[in-house]
Amino acid sequence: MLTPPQTDHFGFLHVDLNSFFASVEQQMNPQYRNKPLAVVPTFADTTVAIAASYEAKALGIKTGTRVLDMKQVCPDIILVQGNHSTYAEYSHKIAAAVERCCPVAHTPSIDEMVCQLIGREQQPPRARAIALEIKEAIKADVGETLRCSIGMAPNRYLAKIASDMQKPDGLIGLLPSQLPRALAHLELRDLPGVGARTEAMLNRKGISTMAQLLALDRGGMHALWNSVWGDRLYHWLRGHDTGDDGAPVPSDLQKSLGHSHVLGPKHRSPEGAWAVAHKLLHKAGMRLRMEKFCAGSLALTVRYQLNREQAANGRKVKEHTSGIKHDAWGMEAKFPECQDTLSLLEVLTKLWAQQPVGEGYGKPFFVGVTLGRLLPEDSVQPTLFGDVDRRGELSRTLDTLNLKYGHTTLHFAGMLAARDSAPTRIAFTQIPVQYGSEYM
Repeated sequence: MLTPPQTDHFGFLHVDLNSFFASVEQQMNPQYRNKPLAVVPTFADTTVAIAASYEAKALGIKTGTRVLDMKQVCPDIILVQGNHSTYAEYSHKIAAAVERCCPVAHTPSIDEMVCQLIGREQQPPRARAIALEIKEAIKADVGETLRCSIGMAPNRYLAKIASDMQKPDGLIGLLPSQLPRALAHLELRDLPGVGARTEAMLNRKGISTMAQLLALDRGGMHALWNSVWGDRLYHWLRGHDTGDDGAPVPSDLQKSLGHSHVLGPKHRSPEGAWAVAHKLLHKAGMRLRMEKFCAGSLALTVRYQLNREQAANGRKVKEHTSGIKHDAWGMEAKFPECQDTLSLLEVLTKLWAQQPVGEGYGKPFFVGVTLGRLLPEDSVQPTLFGDVDRRGELSRTLDTLNLKYGHTTLHFAGMLAARDSAPTRIAFTQIPVQYGSEYM
């Protein structure tokens, strides 16, 4: 049952850190402040920025801009290789600062926190005071370069929208009495969940502006999406409480985990790619055991860089965000559920041997390893003869030492050449968990 919006109240605050990775680098390195800076996964002209400072953004440099293009726009741009364990630590420090002002109810990503307001906190003057307290707490507790934009609204979905309406260091509130007209000036892509494909679908159905979308009644919104998503969106945009407050619907059980990596130039060979794939599996296997799962499938994905002649040879060519033209191959193997690294490595070795050979397949530049068909370890039936080779015990011993001394202290020899490559990458929708002294 829907709760009608109350007059002029805020139910949620959405805290969105501005240029988070770049701001952390400027906080740690005062010499980088007030200068164009980009955070990159590796030092190569073909890679792209994963974050840019506001000084860089003023020059048109943003997330996804190629390093080569950045240097043409700004030859003196500062490039910093991302340190994701540090960013995770800062994320936790910021969450603690926010908690000092208002409890954090949800953490959608590494640079976002959501606070649910109750009682008198929902009154606009008090909600605004809390938002200002949060800004000051982050500055005082974590650092002066860490700025955030805060959105205030009756539900989570609108609070997220509001947090994007004024950057950097913004503070915007969307009151029920202002809705939905306060959204009419936005673009369709400003709505969370509306990407390029959804926008194209809306355009095909005659919706190209936010005003046209907001003019639809609930039935029209349902028909537009042909699903309950249209009904939910109709209510969210009007400030209604649907019971989920715009939160994504979680699955009952995690279905997969894995790691992928764009190879640095020195690893763009079959031998280098294999070493990186080996390390990715090492990390995934360790996470599997830490999270108390067993896996029943392993998927391997490899992308191969093509030269100009190969790309023009009529084969199915894709283009990476870095501009690299490539072909891709992938394969999945299923097996009895297990969690020890040695068994998983045997599967990976067999998959690796199935790769295509010949022209166009000699220069891999991307590798991804995904463990699937996850089951809680306590629900997996032990084999008749048990762990004869003591593989589980071996993996647990490796974990114990790696947790204490670092995740790559002990490992199988195949990953030695890539031991220091493929550092932890943070998906913007997931915060790595700290295992021992490091994050994964």
